[in-house]
Amino acid sequence: MTDRKPFILVTNDDGINAPGIAALYKALSQIADIAIVAPDREMSAAGHAITLSDPLRVTEVELEDGITGCAVNGTPADCVKIAARAVLKRPPDLVASGINLGSNTGINVIYSGTVSAATEGIILGIPSVAFSLATYHDPDFGPAAEVAKKVVTKVLENGLPENTLLNVNVPPIQSDEIKGIVVTKQGKAFYDEKFDKRVDPRNRTYYWMSGERKSMKEDEDSDERMVQEGYVSVTPVYYDLTHYEFLNNLRKWPLFNGEKPDLRESS
Repeated sequence: MTDRKPFILVTNDDGINAPGIAALYKALSQIADIAIVAPDREMSAAGHAITLSDPLRVTEVELEDGITGCAVNGTPADCVKIAARAVLKRPPDLVASGINLGSNTGINVIYSGTVSAATEGIILGIPSVAFSLATYHDPDFGPAAEVAKKVVTKVLENGLPENTLLNVNVPPIQSDEIKGIVVTKQGKAFYDEKFDKRVDPRNRTYYWMSGERKSMKEDEDSDERMVQEGYVSVTPVYYDLTHYEFLNNLRKWPLFNGEKPDLRESS
């Protein structure tokens, strides 16, 4: 029996100086020992990229209210890898990623550096949770931080299935306005990107991407719909991308039946 506090690695994709990571640290430090290892700059939409061709540098920095952390010149996935394998003195009991500025629902989950940091955690065998606040304007991270503390407490008590993370999205409303915390599935909302064609002072063409969030007709238990209705969305995410329902049909294709193929060019 031990009285040792849980040890949590906190990271994000908005950068180590983002207010969301400070809010997450303050909430979780009430229940655990915390180490911050996060990108030294914004790495939003980095997905699960990792750095192979350049060295990673880790710099200790002081944040607001005397909080210290390690800034890494890499991606969110890099931060979790290097923290667990090289920087931390003991393995974390949990990875908490966020609190992201903006939702990570629907198709956005694929691009999200916030979710990818949590994904790296489960690849390394560490229970992981990603947190996002569903707004880009005048964010109040307080309610999301309280949600994070409650969710992490439950994960520490109950654990998670192997290779599964929780993706948590919090509506941008006050705590007493949140209708509840519900389990959801990933929806189909996406960004409809547009590219603004421009010319720089040297007469070279470049493009600036923008986009508008599009919501499909969502099921009642989808992440996007529940957040819009004022609920906290908790989606279990599994990184195995295999489409199991299609496996048997695909095996029936003549080319994929396991027999030696004739790869000669046909005349």
